[in-house]
Amino acid sequence: MSNPFLLTDRIAIVTGAARGIGKAIVETFLEAEIGHVVAADVLQEELNELAEAHSRVSAAVLDVTDEQGWRELAAATVEAHGGLDILINNAGILVFNLLEDTPPEDFRRLLDVNVNGVFLGIHTVAPHMKKRGGGVIINTSSVSGVVPNNATGAYGASKFAVRGLTRSAALELGPHGIRVNSVHPGGVNTPMTNPFGQSQDVIDKNYYFIPLQRGCRPDEVAKGVLYLASDAAAYCNGTELVIDGGMIAGQYLPGMPGSLL
Repeated sequence: MSNPFLLTDRIAIVTGAARGIGKAIVETFLEAEIGHVVAADVLQEELNELAEAHSRVSAAVLDVTDEQGWRELAAATVEAHGGLDILINNAGILVFNLLEDTPPEDFRRLLDVNVNGVFLGIHTVAPHMKKRGGGVIINTSSVSGVVPNNATGAYGASKFAVRGLTRSAALELGPHGIRVNSVHPGGVNTPMTNPFGQSQDVIDKNYYFIPLQRGCRPDEVAKGVLYLASDAAAYCNGTELVIDGGMIAGQYLPGMPGSLL
């Protein structure tokens, strides 16, 4: 019996692939024996290092807000590899600010990358997947797209929108054999959320308020993405996979019975 978690011979595009969650997804897909991964990002140097380290990875500089760039990337992938099976819409940016203090241009830019970038990925890749007879699209949302928090209101709004796009695409594309799902990470230690490069131990101490009492590693999110991309999740469509250590399961009260603090 074949292993349903393997991605043998499949072709994938991963955006935001140069670092953080995206890079972890690429590396996890390689472990799952994927045929080829096109790693897309605006960070060319980091992309080149990733591609040079793995023969089954190619680098593609892509601004996810660029419609023409998307068309060229999808067409080049299909031409080079004969088709496209998996799209991971992972690229995103984060703004820490109160809504009243957020400059409108920052809000527009965040929506352009986090929402329009996902839309353009779906819009561009879906026709190729239909011709192939099916495929998988996975969109990176966030726990902030399920339960918002202070200081990230604009980001949360964009991630709620990703949930809506995912569900709508699941309804439209499911009949064509294309599964569309989303992942909702929380507390992940990446360059975006940890720009000063604090150690994992320091990061973990900031998550005393969640049941698992620590932050999340990018590879832990990547393993969830692998599940949704694989045949093991063949009946998952419109699924929202939360990977947050119990952050949104309920209110964790330090000092109360059941708490370790």
